[in-house]
Amino acid sequence: MSDTFSIAAARDRFPALQLDQVFLDNAGGSQVLGDVIDSISKYLSHTNVQLGASYNVARESTSRFEAGYKAAAKYMNAEDGEVVLGASTTQLFMNLAGSLQFQEGDEIILSKIDHETDIDPWLFMAERQKLIVKWWVPEGPTFKLTPENLKPLLSSTTKFVACTHISNILGTIHDIGAIAKTVHEAGALFCVDGVSYAPHRRVDVKAFGIDFYAFSWYKVYGPHISVLFASNSAQKHLKCLGHFFNPIKTLENKIGFAASNYELTQAIPAIVSYLGGDNPGPVFAAIAEHEGKIQKILLDFLNSREDVTVHGETTADSYTRVPTVSFSVQGMGSREVVEEAEKVSNFGFRWGHFYSKRLCDEVLGLGPEGVVRVSMVHYNTEEEIQGLVGVLKKVLP
Repeated sequence: MSDTFSIAAARDRFPALQLDQVFLDNAGGSQVLGDVIDSISKYLSHTNVQLGASYNVARESTSRFEAGYKAAAKYMNAEDGEVVLGASTTQLFMNLAGSLQFQEGDEIILSKIDHETDIDPWLFMAERQKLIVKWWVPEGPTFKLTPENLKPLLSSTTKFVACTHISNILGTIHDIGAIAKTVHEAGALFCVDGVSYAPHRRVDVKAFGIDFYAFSWYKVYGPHISVLFASNSAQKHLKCLGHFFNPIKTLENKIGFAASNYELTQAIPAIVSYLGGDNPGPVFAAIAEHEGKIQKILLDFLNSREDVTVHGETTADSYTRVPTVSFSVQGMGSREVVEEAEKVSNFGFRWGHFYSKRLCDEVLGLGPEGVVRVSMVHYNTEEEIQGLVGVLKKVLP
């Protein structure tokens, strides 16, 4: 991908985009780059052996695996020993929750607009260590997390705060840097779920100023593997969960459990290269500009209808939100909207709570069918979204 963003060039890099299907469920999982697919196939065909041996094929396999770890760390602007790869963000947060050490009676603060991935691990941790849980619930209609609505919850016994960078339903970008400053002024650790942010914007953990950050590569144009960052300073709060005879110098040693799938780990450099390699800034600037255009097409239509409620920010400003757009229709269930659209088109989007059930049930007050969610990424075209609007005009009341 060049500094000048080209939709046509980007789309040519994804084999699945040649199918007769418009992919608008990307927040659940993006399509995979052809280079990634080829890399995995080549690894399994030529270097599928155990790591660490001295014979030639094993040395090559080990080198490719280590290159994957280095690429993941560099992509996040982390040091090599500050990342661990694993099966999913949920699994990595569970590992982290099992490793963090607090005192009975310490307080933790959890956001109720989050995916359950960034809630359950900490509730289990609180139960085991007898911690006090406080809920962070921002007010509507935007439901934006801010330092101002966090501060009333903080106290001298607050030790841990967790929230999402972007809700997988609301699509709003939260000012994580400002929140991190507020959390650290209170003397607490800060953990961020970046799953819904990473496909759309550059991840820079040092600039964010956070202690823990995780996202899933399978939503960033790669295979089903995830990454967790933990700063060196924050790792002082971790108990090593690895075998007693192994080193404990890196985050991988401490909570990795040798669970970084070899063929998927070694494919990460192909994703990083696609997203600009050592110079991702221009690529993500171009992505943000394009995504602003395509979400505006959909949001302009939805906002024009009195019977449609867009959940979260209604603006198409790409500095405010990403193109994960969720809505409800008065007099028509979310499931019916999707099913009627599928009858007359090849547009793939979904209805439901998308594992943000506390948000849908307790914050938004929705029924069991949740929202209609259209989640776009940079390889979606203006023509596709114009077509979607045409379909919605047919199926909505």
